[in-house]
Amino acid sequence: MKTLSQSPHDRRFLRDPYRFYRQARTAGPFFRWEELDVICTTSYAAANAILRDRRFGREVPAERRAPVPPHLAPFAAVEEHSMLELEPPRHTRLRNLVLRAFTTRRLGSMQPQIARLAHGLIDDMPGGPFDLLPAFSQRLPITLIARLIGIPETLAPELLRWSSAMVAVYQAGRNRQTEERAAEAAAAFSDFLRLHIADRRDRPADDLLTHLIAAEADGQQLSTDEIVSTCILILNAGHEAAVHAIGNAVATLLQHRTPPEALAPARIAATVEEMLRFDPPLHLFRRIAYAPVEIMGRTFAEGEEVALLLAAANRDPGPWERPDRFLWNRPEKPHLAFGAGLHFCLGAALARLELATAVPILFTRLPGLHLVKPPRWSDSWHFRGLERLIVAP
Repeated sequence: MKTLSQSPHDRRFLRDPYRFYRQARTAGPFFRWEELDVICTTSYAAANAILRDRRFGREVPAERRAPVPPHLAPFAAVEEHSMLELEPPRHTRLRNLVLRAFTTRRLGSMQPQIARLAHGLIDDMPGGPFDLLPAFSQRLPITLIARLIGIPETLAPELLRWSSAMVAVYQAGRNRQTEERAAEAAAAFSDFLRLHIADRRDRPADDLLTHLIAAEADGQQLSTDEIVSTCILILNAGHEAAVHAIGNAVATLLQHRTPPEALAPARIAATVEEMLRFDPPLHLFRRIAYAPVEIMGRTFAEGEEVALLLAAANRDPGPWERPDRFLWNRPEKPHLAFGAGLHFCLGAALARLELATAVPILFTRLPGLHLVKPPRWSDSWHFRGLERLIVAP
């Protein structure tokens, strides 16, 4: 197995990580990434198989867990009850309870809200060059998530600050300062949500938080700690993944001069899937082997970790012809932008709805929208997203 070197903070890599993925693919299904010190795969078949194989999981077995340093205790307390980090039976119980509140009917009723919000944001846009990220890509999903959960929209800037500090821990090369900021944000976030949960217990409303409080399965309800972790997970995903999904999608459409018919009602669902396949927000997801297991000729020992490069898998030439081309009329095939298997993204339906509703409105209202400067990518490769997207109507 080859070892390859690539700094995840290199500006050239941040602009185009797919160049490195193509190089890595020539090494075979698996390679070792020196800077990350982990075995990785760019293969769609391997990543898809591992995501669906119950011999791999996210939760670190108790006997293998390192002690939590005191400065990270508030962050670890949130992680302890996060669905993202759990396996059955706890994951099954939590996900089933949350799904009772996170229903398709509830999400479907949000489409008119998304449309109204998109129109309102466009109404406020300046006539000259501006950064689309704070004006549209950030405000739309964080406002919707706040409304969905039942948190005042006026707190959106604070939610963004907490969320950004917490998700920075998942990036390559984190340091003590990053960890301390994440812990402070986790503590403040948790304290705020506990107060809000207490208020909702006394004054129920038609929001996700009230439904999480009331959700029950087999005589069990979510604990306050579980509700806190679930809300933080949903808010962080709504900020980090959804913001980048919209920003990346708009950049892709502008760079490829996509014709209006790609965003027509009859075509938009398929175009959304191609945008997500072509440049998704999440590029890496880790799994731990719970037993010795062989995948595509490589045997993983119990406790060994593997990193699934989801964005690279989405450009595997096996499933896709001309995978490095953005083809809005490409026939639909399953991709891994939202993962697969037990941990398939809970917010996938909402993310798709946001893209399918808001992006066509943006380009219909601003048919002359164009790039003024090349997109600038942030130093946050794990969650690939833009730092700046300067456009003009």
